[in-house]
Amino acid sequence: MFKRFAPLLAPALLAPALFALTGAAPPAGPGAPSDVYVAIQTSAGTITLDLDAAHAPLTTANFLKYVDGKRFDGTAFYRAMHLEWGTPPNGLIQGGTQNDPKRILKPVAHEPTDRTGILHKRGTISMARFAPGTATGDFSIMVSDQPGLDANPQATDPDGKAGFAAFGHVVSGMDVVDKIFDMPRSATKGGGVMKGQMLEPPVKIVSVRRVSAPVPASSAPTPTP
Repeated sequence: MFKRFAPLLAPALLAPALFALTGAAPPAGPGAPSDVYVAIQTSAGTITLDLDAAHAPLTTANFLKYVDGKRFDGTAFYRAMHLEWGTPPNGLIQGGTQNDPKRILKPVAHEPTDRTGILHKRGTISMARFAPGTATGDFSIMVSDQPGLDANPQATDPDGKAGFAAFGHVVSGMDVVDKIFDMPRSATKGGGVMKGQMLEPPVKIVSVRRVSAPVPASSAPTPTP
């Protein structure tokens, strides 16, 4: 079963998360001492991420367990969620372990955006989940701003209150993200909200490794196996 990102609300229904109201500190800028850089080498190119360990320590540590254990190697980006509203391109791409019992680790505690201050902007990486606190090894990268995935304390349902756990952003390779988003999708694969969103074929994740600093995708070093 695939972990998911819930259907998004129409823009008029979205309540913006404000640092002044939540008390969350804004994320540190690129190059902060707590930043951890990771390169995702795919069959479509390399995506380099800046993970914010200062503001999302639990989620970042969980992701790095998969990176350091090479649990993402040989997985795939398998979903491109295209939203019908807004200015295209509008949506996200999703990849990771696909709940493979041989790869997944213990679920990580949920870190909501109104606590971390890391919002779902274009290029943000965020954990996929079922209920809050069930995220393991599936993640998504935003192709466009998605405020509907941020925690909304005014929401009437627990899922909307919690939102999804964002923990970093792309610093190189958004052209690769956009390329994956535009790849062919199956009209029949996927269940529920995912039907019609599954990439066919999926985009292979060759390896995911820590790197010392963000570098242009065209010159990113091939991670050591």
